Amino acid sequence: MSATFSPFDAAAMLIVAAAVLGYANHRWLRLPASVGLTVMGALASLLVLGIDRLLPSSQLAAQFNAFLGQLDFHRTLMEGMLSFLLFAGALHVDWSYMRAGRWPIIIFSTAGVLISTLVVGLAFWLVAGWMGLAVPLAWALVFGALISPTDPVAVMAVMKRAAMPPTLQATVAGESLFNDGVGVVVFSILLSIATGGAEFHLSHAAMDFLREAGGGALLGLAIGWVAFRAMRSIDEYNIEVMISLAVVMGGYSLGMAVHISGPVAMAVAGLVIGNAGVAHAMSDVTQDYLLKFWALIDEILNAVLFLLIGLEVIAIAPHLSLLMLGVISIVLVMAGRIVSVGIPLALMRRMIDMGPLALPTLVWGGLRGGISVALALSLPDSPIRSAILAATYIVVLFAVIVQGGSIGALIERIKAHHGVTGVTVH
Repeated sequence: MSATFSPFDAAAMLIVAAAVLGYANHRWLRLPASVGLTVMGALASLLVLGIDRLLPSSQLAAQFNAFLGQLDFHRTLMEGMLSFLLFAGALHVDWSYMRAGRWPIIIFSTAGVLISTLVVGLAFWLVAGWMGLAVPLAWALVFGALISPTDPVAVMAVMKRAAMPPTLQATVAGESLFNDGVGVVVFSILLSIATGGAEFHLSHAAMDFLREAGGGALLGLAIGWVAFRAMRSIDEYNIEVMISLAVVMGGYSLGMAVHISGPVAMAVAGLVIGNAGVAHAMSDVTQDYLLKFWALIDEILNAVLFLLIGLEVIAIAPHLSLLMLGVISIVLVMAGRIVSVGIPLALMRRMIDMGPLALPTLVWGGLRGGISVALALSLPDSPIRSAILAATYIVVLFAVIVQGGSIGALIERIKAHHGVTGVTVH
C-alpha cells in the first residue's frame, strides 16, 4: 500500500471494487445502486478506522488515506468524470418538458443558490459560534456556497427511480444540471474573499458569473450545433459515437482553458444532441448505439463516484464536536433548501402551478453529492477546513443514503393523497 500507484492501477482498483460491491448490493442488499455503493464505501472506511484503533501498528488508515490522496477526488471529479456525467445526464432530458419549467429552472439555479448560500452560511456561522468553534463569517458563507447546489449526478440517479410528472422531473433535473455552475462561481468568489485574495465587488462578481455561466452556455450551443451538423451529414454509428466523445472531452477542456463553465457547456451540449440530434441527425441504429453507450458510461462512472464518496468518509476528523456540527448542518441545509425553493414557488404560482408534489420533491429530491465533496476537499489546509469538510460529508451522506433511498416512497405517499398532478402554465 505504500507504493505509488499509476493512474491505471488506481482506476483498476476502483473499477474492481465497484464491480464487486455492486454485485454484492444487487445480489443481497438490493438497495438503489447509488445508496448501496455509498453505504458499503462508508462501511469500508469505518472498518479501516476500527482496525486501526484495535491494531495501532497497522497504520491501515494512513495507507488508505495515502491511496485516496493519490486519486485527488477534486481533480478526478471536477476535471474528469463530471464532463461525462453531465453530458450523459442531459442527453436523456426532454427539452419540451424542460421548456415548460424553464422559469423555475432559471430561478432555482441562480437566485435559489444565492438565497441558500446566504441562509445556510449565516446559520452555520451562528451554530458554529454557539458550539465554540471559531468559524469566521466569510468561511461559513464558503460552506453555504459549496453545499447549496444540488448535485446533478445524485439527482439524476434518483430521477431514474422516482415516478413523478415529466415536467416536474425535467425541472428538478434541469436545475441540478445548471446550478452547479452557478455554485462553483459563487464558491470561487467567496473563497477568494475568505483567504484574503480579493475584495468583494458586486460588479466584478456579476461579470465573473456572466463570463463563466453565459460563456459556458454559448460554448455548449456552439459545439452541440457543430456535432449536430456533423452527425446529420453521415450515417455511421461508430463515428457519431466518437463525435459525441469529442464534444465531451474537447469541449470541457476548451471551457477550462478559456475559463468558462465546462459543466454548463456539457449540460447544454447534451441537451442539443439528446433532443435535436436524436430527433433529426441520427438513424434508429445510431440512436440505439449512442444512447446505450452513454447509459453504460453513466452507470460505470456513477458506481465509481458513489463508491468514492463513501470511501472518503475516512478523511473526516473523528471529533465529537465536528460530528455534531455536521448533524446540525443537515437541518440547516434542509431549511435553506425550503426557503430557496419555497419562496420562488410561491411567487411563481400564478405563472406556473407545479402541483402538490413540487415543494416536497424539490426539497427532499435536492440531493448534495460529489461536487460538494470535491469543493470541500479543494479548500486550503486549516482548522476551519476540518469543520467544513466534516459538515459537508455528513450532509452528503445523509442526502445520498436517506434522501436518495426514500424519495420514491415519499412521492408515492404524496400521490396517494393528492393524485398525480401535472404542471399548469398560465
